[in-house]
Amino acid sequence: MRRLPIKVKLTLAFAGIMAVVLAATGWFVYVQMADQLDHSIDNGLRTRADEVSALIHHADSGFRPGGKDLIEKEEGFAQILDTRGRVIDSSFKARAVPLLSSAERRRALEKTTFLDRDAISGIDPSEPIQARLLATPVTARNERLVVIVGASQEDRNDALAGLRNQLLLGLPIALLLASLAGYGVATASLRPVERMRRRAAAISSTEPGQRLPVPPANDEIGRLGHTLNAMLTRLEDAFNRERAFVSDASHELRTPLAVLKTELELAMRGGRSVEELETALESAVEETDRVVQLAEDLLVIARSDQGKLPVRLAPVDVEDVLTDVKERFAIRSRETKRELVAEPTGDLQVTADPIRLRQALGNLVDNALRYGNGTVSLSARALNGSVELHVRDEGNGFPPEFIPAAFERFSRADGGRGRGGTGLGLAIVQAIARAHKGEAVAANLPDGGADVWVTIPVTPAAQPPATGTD
Repeated sequence: MRRLPIKVKLTLAFAGIMAVVLAATGWFVYVQMADQLDHSIDNGLRTRADEVSALIHHADSGFRPGGKDLIEKEEGFAQILDTRGRVIDSSFKARAVPLLSSAERRRALEKTTFLDRDAISGIDPSEPIQARLLATPVTARNERLVVIVGASQEDRNDALAGLRNQLLLGLPIALLLASLAGYGVATASLRPVERMRRRAAAISSTEPGQRLPVPPANDEIGRLGHTLNAMLTRLEDAFNRERAFVSDASHELRTPLAVLKTELELAMRGGRSVEELETALESAVEETDRVVQLAEDLLVIARSDQGKLPVRLAPVDVEDVLTDVKERFAIRSRETKRELVAEPTGDLQVTADPIRLRQALGNLVDNALRYGNGTVSLSARALNGSVELHVRDEGNGFPPEFIPAAFERFSRADGGRGRGGTGLGLAIVQAIARAHKGEAVAANLPDGGADVWVTIPVTPAAQPPATGTD
């Protein structure tokens, strides 16, 4: 059953329901027809009983067996009994034998009674037929009598038999036609799904931009098609980002590795002085550090894409974090003759990973020292249940067209803020912010310079347990 196609399963379910409905309908029609026929027979019996009773009331002599006939001979089943069960009068087909037993006669003397007989003499005494009798008490000329009238149920049974045969023949045909119609409807309804399946089987990464055919009707299948197409768009965008990520990463790794190889090849050549060898090795170490840093940055980006960037939440004093970052870059700020200040924040606290928070602020300060000018300031403020950690400089700021893409991986601004770097620093800041259910934002200050900040909820939503290592 599990291996059957959906349209077959739907057809079988529809056929089962229709079989129950048709059977119930046929049974209801049959019962209603039987009731109507019985009601018609009973009404006819009452009418005939009234007629015979009227004849008895108008009789001009006493009632005794063998007396004057009170019943017309063509009236079918009719009989008159006295209290002792003797036949006063009867139709010719049942003259000799009382139609009621003693118990039935006593009950009939008290109230009108309907009785069914499986076999009673009909028009032809040799062929008994099924009949329905009505026995009712009559009092005439101070005598208590029982009037019995009957009617053959042959026509009723024939009518019911004909109806039964028609139902037994018509209902299976109706069920078959309904099942075929249900199969056709199921096939037509699932045809768009089959078209989408065939198109989905043909879609590959070598032919981007293909989408599933969506039926024009805004039904469940149409909405499914739109949902799947939206999913394909997201997957295609993710694939393009991954492909661009791999391409950019390869490009970024190629340069320092080529420089490293060149320096090592030069160092291996004979006839070089100690100073030249030291210079080559220092350059090789610098390029190695750059490759290591790039690899670590790529690892952070990859983990953030998988939703597995580890964060270990703990209460963090914001002012301590700003002070630590300032001290970390103190030597570099002196070498570049740039002032680095951390504004006091009081007792402001946030629930975050202190290592990741310092990494994000360190990337922002490194970016400001590398590309900006003037004083670099670190500050924080509480706003709407979150804490904003700002890093500002006094340089030329970002090109306006770069700001929307500032946090994209391998994204670099043109001009003064585009010298060197891998283009991953701000992307890592965004990854860390989002791992804390926050956001990173970049803007230009009205008086010049850049302002980049990270928004961290004071009490972020429950985080998944940290996995892996930094």
